[in-house]
Amino acid sequence: MIKLRILRAGLAVLTLWTLQAKAQYVEYPAREGQVQPLNLAWMPKWMTLDMDLRARTEDQTAINYKSGVNEIYELERVRGGIEVRPSSWLTGYMQFHDNHALWLPLTYTAANMRDSFDLRQGYAQLHFKTLRFTAGRQELKFADERVVGISDWTNNSRTFDGFNLHYGDKNRIDVFSTSVVTIYPTSLDKHGAGLTFHGVEASITTFFPKTKFAPFVLIKALPRVLSQQSIFGTETEVTMGIFVSGAFLHNFDYAATGMLQRGSFSNDSIHSGAGIVKVGYLAPSLPWKPRVQGEYDYATGNPHANPARISTFDQQYPSNHDAFGLVDLFGFENLKQRRTNLSLRPSAALTLLFQAGSLHVATIHDGVYSSSAGSLIKAPAKGFAGDDIGTEFDASAKYLVNKYMVVNVGVGHFFPGQVMTGNAHGAPLTLTYFGLVYRFSVDKGI
Repeated sequence: MIKLRILRAGLAVLTLWTLQAKAQYVEYPAREGQVQPLNLAWMPKWMTLDMDLRARTEDQTAINYKSGVNEIYELERVRGGIEVRPSSWLTGYMQFHDNHALWLPLTYTAANMRDSFDLRQGYAQLHFKTLRFTAGRQELKFADERVVGISDWTNNSRTFDGFNLHYGDKNRIDVFSTSVVTIYPTSLDKHGAGLTFHGVEASITTFFPKTKFAPFVLIKALPRVLSQQSIFGTETEVTMGIFVSGAFLHNFDYAATGMLQRGSFSNDSIHSGAGIVKVGYLAPSLPWKPRVQGEYDYATGNPHANPARISTFDQQYPSNHDAFGLVDLFGFENLKQRRTNLSLRPSAALTLLFQAGSLHVATIHDGVYSSSAGSLIKAPAKGFAGDDIGTEFDASAKYLVNKYMVVNVGVGHFFPGQVMTGNAHGAPLTLTYFGLVYRFSVDKGI
């Protein structure tokens, strides 16, 4: 009952920051809090155990865009891992997870909400100085995770099967060949169709002061796809792009991502692209150290002007939580967004965030896509009557009870626009949540 009172009071949260002495706005998917180190004298020096415990109560209205379909449910996630270090150049790691959506009917349970006891990570890693080669089931996280990430806000979170070669420290490069793991809630998770996702991603931080460059080339190679002309064939999609972030002038900062996609989809050609631009300003001398940020996102849609060309941007494997609103309804495909954020830091342990965004389709002749890139609304033959998907207002906060226990509360409300109301998706939606996160590790200690 205490959780529900907090939920309905609308205290607002999002897990977007780490505890730092200096006020700083750090967007999701930064991990919140710290891992508490625990020591046991009888533990061998070559072994470390870890646990990640998370519980989040959510109250959601208009599930599946239906008025009156409201549910209160509990998302619980338990992870446990064991790391072994048999030598100075070899590390092994295994991690299980057990995730459930309690009190939520299966009809409304999303694919990313539950997975009964399963292997989440399992790999062997060879390492020498700044060179690491990892083989097995692992995480891939690059830049701000808007292109490749693990989507940690979801209960299951994303992992990849395959290989990753990492070299460097402040300046580094990763070369990988993997396939995303598919979740099977009641059986073993696995990937299919061999290794289908490959790439090279670099990070350069010493070229210019206070500036990071992260160029990348990603290749998605699927063995069987169906073209717009209903012809089966293979897909070879190349995504070329760069992420840049840094600071300039006095307390201004920025981040930008640009991408182009080319390739073939059976007998169709791929010709698409996307861009993300953010500019922020921090006022550290003012009370509560306010920071404002403006953001613009654009991902191409398919105008169907050329029947042999696909122009819908493929969002790859991003961490999409709160990228297009706290309620996580939409993906980065055929999308335009204008967004403003205000973050406040009343104390070292408490951070507040207020956000407002306006969403539109990039072309009225392409559909609306879900956060997992599924087709949410197909465009009518003559296209949508307008481009307005809707607007959203979010308020959230994070409080660190100590540097290890994190309390999250938040509320987001989506106001549907003409694209939604004119296509049987017009119910306004509110999501409210209260969450707790605690992580610890156990080793022998000194």
